[in-house]
Amino acid sequence: MNDFGKKQIPFYFIIDFDFSKAFVFAENEIDSDKVMFSFNSSGKKPNKKNEFLFIPPSFSDFKKAFKKVQNEINAGNTYLLNLTFSSQINGDLNLKDIFETASAPYKLFLKDAFTVFSPETFVKIKNGKIYSYPMKGTIDADIPDAENIILEDEKEIAEHYTIVDLIRNDLNQVAEKVKVERFRYIDKLYTNHKNLLQVSSEISGELPEKYTEQIGTILSKLLPAGSISGAPKKKTLEIIKETETHQRNFYTGVAGFFNGKNLDSFVMIRFIEKQGNEFVYKSGGGITAFSKVKSEYQELIDKVYIPE
Repeated sequence: MNDFGKKQIPFYFIIDFDFSKAFVFAENEIDSDKVMFSFNSSGKKPNKKNEFLFIPPSFSDFKKAFKKVQNEINAGNTYLLNLTFSSQINGDLNLKDIFETASAPYKLFLKDAFTVFSPETFVKIKNGKIYSYPMKGTIDADIPDAENIILEDEKEIAEHYTIVDLIRNDLNQVAEKVKVERFRYIDKLYTNHKNLLQVSSEISGELPEKYTEQIGTILSKLLPAGSISGAPKKKTLEIIKETETHQRNFYTGVAGFFNGKNLDSFVMIRFIEKQGNEFVYKSGGGITAFSKVKSEYQELIDKVYIPE
């Protein structure tokens, strides 16, 4: 990635959660039969509605993992941890069809592996400045007074403050004059199950000259994304590995495109993975000292959707 950046060769990249597997493709070498990206485009009208049945993890299994995380929080080892699970999904599913018909700011299809339709930016680089948009806080948009409820919720406030502080610290590793441009603004998402409100913030910083020559190094210092790991990051990652019952693999990794000067990238959430002849949908949410187990379990379920 640094070499491509130094030569100003446009490239796509896909990096897994553990930073142990990655694909990097020069723009003119990408095989569109095997991998497809989409940035800020609407999905085409499907021949039939994307419907599926899903089997979430049992509440008892979730509660067991949740309790372990809460114990770690009470011990002072973490104060925000993004806990994720896999839900089995059943239906007449085709990863490429889902990629083509879902509407999302970011989409990715990797043949016989997974498809992603993510609402969350990882980082953008524009004209020497780097931007991050951490997304924390989700609620059913049809609940009366939903916007005020999510913005005034004690748990959600604590979680969002924590993640903004974490991202500021991350950006300070690679940039100067880091600041919060916007704090806790609302986006609305339309899905095949229900409409959702999600809360985000915008953080920016100024990169050094010749940043394009270190584009891979810059990204590596920021990984994994703070919004899907937690804080403090190093210890929280250890707890995640001890607690989660599945392998994240490329789920919650990052992917994106560098055009030789500017970069756009996203966190790989809203993620359907093919495992043999079966499909799983991976989802989760942030756990803090204020979290309630039933609410967190419902959030995990609410995030199993295909955006329309």
